Amino acid sequence: MKEKTNKKMKQPLAYIHPDANIAPTVEIEPFVTIDKNVVIGEGTRIGSNVRIMEGTRIGKNCHIFPGAVIGAIPQDLKFRGEETLALIGDNTTIREFATINRGTIAKGKTIIGNNCLIMAYCHVAHDCILGNNIIMANTTQLAGEVVIDDHAILSGGILVHQFTHIGSHVMIQGGSKINKDIPPFVKAGRDPVSYIGINSVGLRRRNYTNGQIENIRNIYRYLYLMGMNTSQALERIEAEFPATKERDDILLFVRSSSRGIIKGHPEHDSKDIPVLSH
Repeated sequence: MKEKTNKKMKQPLAYIHPDANIAPTVEIEPFVTIDKNVVIGEGTRIGSNVRIMEGTRIGKNCHIFPGAVIGAIPQDLKFRGEETLALIGDNTTIREFATINRGTIAKGKTIIGNNCLIMAYCHVAHDCILGNNIIMANTTQLAGEVVIDDHAILSGGILVHQFTHIGSHVMIQGGSKINKDIPPFVKAGRDPVSYIGINSVGLRRRNYTNGQIENIRNIYRYLYLMGMNTSQALERIEAEFPATKERDDILLFVRSSSRGIIKGHPEHDSKDIPVLSH
């Protein structure tokens, strides 16, 4: 109790509920409001005018910039005041005026993983599940129950439809409207949003070998550039490509997609596809 009292005394212009569980090394700037049933880990910094609401859990060494609102109740008319959470992992940065809602009875929690960067004016709606090392650029908006896997990068001004799944290592062009699932390792862009290639630059930065990248590229040629429907492409990929983690991740993602995956862009011409060997 003494630690909490000392923390409050150090911040005379902040309101911290006496039942909030805040590590002694947390830095809190003036005009912050922290409600009850909040936990904040060691080394985290909370900027001025931040509102951290009931049910929020923030990890270690995070940086929350001025004006952000974390843990507000869902913008969902089905919400009936149930106890739910907003979970923020370690080493995550949340920039100015971003908003992160807590979960509903659907999943019970909204999750943002470790080492993420959520830029200014982004919105993460109820029950979204974000993995680790994700970047969301300014004003990108996620509807409810969106899932984003590790290392995905969403450029600025993107709108993501409810229940959409975005795979790992994906790079999405700014201003895109996402209403279909985006499988792992690809770049997506244009209007309507389409497959436009492999995120080879991102994969090299994460130590994927040239052989792995070429194998991923050839798999997506089957899916997008050879005139087959999705079922035919998946059968041939499974039959003709050796089992690797990347191959299996792609097959699992596409087969489990409830919304269907994005299409290829009509500018791609299958006549230009080279003969492939394995």
